[in-house]
Amino acid sequence: MLKYSIKRIFLALITAFIILTLTFFLVKSLGIQDTSFGQKEHVRIAFFANQINLGYVVRFDHEVSGYGRLLATLTDSEGVWYYYERPLIEQYGAWLKNIVTKWDWGTSTVIEPNVSAIEIIKQRLPVSLKINIVSVVISVPLGIALGIWAGLKKNTWIDHTISTLVMIFISIPYFVIVSLMMYFLCFKNQLLPSIWPSPNATTGYKIAGYIIPVVSLSFGSVCGYTRFVRAELCEVMSSEYLLLARTKGLTKNQAITRHALKNAFVPILPSILAEFIGVFGGSMVLEKLYGINGIGDLYISAINNKDYNVLMVDMAIFTTVGLLAGIILDLSYGFIDPRIRMGEKK
Repeated sequence: MLKYSIKRIFLALITAFIILTLTFFLVKSLGIQDTSFGQKEHVRIAFFANQINLGYVVRFDHEVSGYGRLLATLTDSEGVWYYYERPLIEQYGAWLKNIVTKWDWGTSTVIEPNVSAIEIIKQRLPVSLKINIVSVVISVPLGIALGIWAGLKKNTWIDHTISTLVMIFISIPYFVIVSLMMYFLCFKNQLLPSIWPSPNATTGYKIAGYIIPVVSLSFGSVCGYTRFVRAELCEVMSSEYLLLARTKGLTKNQAITRHALKNAFVPILPSILAEFIGVFGGSMVLEKLYGINGIGDLYISAINNKDYNVLMVDMAIFTTVGLLAGIILDLSYGFIDPRIRMGEKK
């Protein structure tokens, strides 16, 4: 397992490096955006000074042909300066050097000018974590309970009712649920906040603000776990070893508790672990619709405003979370079911 774990982590690091490299070249191929355009001269000079410090821009005291794209011509107390965009490969080298040597991902150029991109992420990340962790804590036990209930009541009206509701709600995108809840509960009846509460809001108002995001995120997870648990439990209930357990004298409840649920949860528990890791991903559309200042909303804002440094840090988080969830999922199978671990060793 140790050898396999090291191998998976190494491959995940390589994958993350490739994804971020491709993202950098795709984003930077759009060109450096002069976000200070239209501002006073000293503001634009400060903007390009930051770009020079990052290694993305170079300035000359004269025009240079064939070097790169001319971004601006500005005048300060020292004279006239010509600001050119460095070749893409040089920008990439500077970007890697800053990260490896100083862990410097650059500063924001639009969202919060001259503020470290890492600091902006640190401010936004806790909000996304709180919402998604609460939704997982609610959706996992509720989905499992409904799945067990439907599985034990197979082919009864209870099973048919739960299965029908699951199929209906799993087909509805969560952002549609958000929109409907906001319309009926916020705008029409004014029962809940129509936007994410500010830090200065009262405790009750903040708690009320969690209802729409948590419920909308939980719908899909509850339906998914209900369907998954029901399918696994129904398969186990019809297995030969469970019938053998009944013939040995175990009651139905004993057979279900000792054998059916235990074996049904082998493929279910890893997905729960992966979901707990995956909560870091947040929800972009939800955060944008409900005005939540999380990393999902930040990602969309960084794209729209061409704030490339913030975008790269946000992308690094989403990439790391996705790869980490995959590693946890694969490793958890070996810990939950020893047969899988022994099979790997052989």
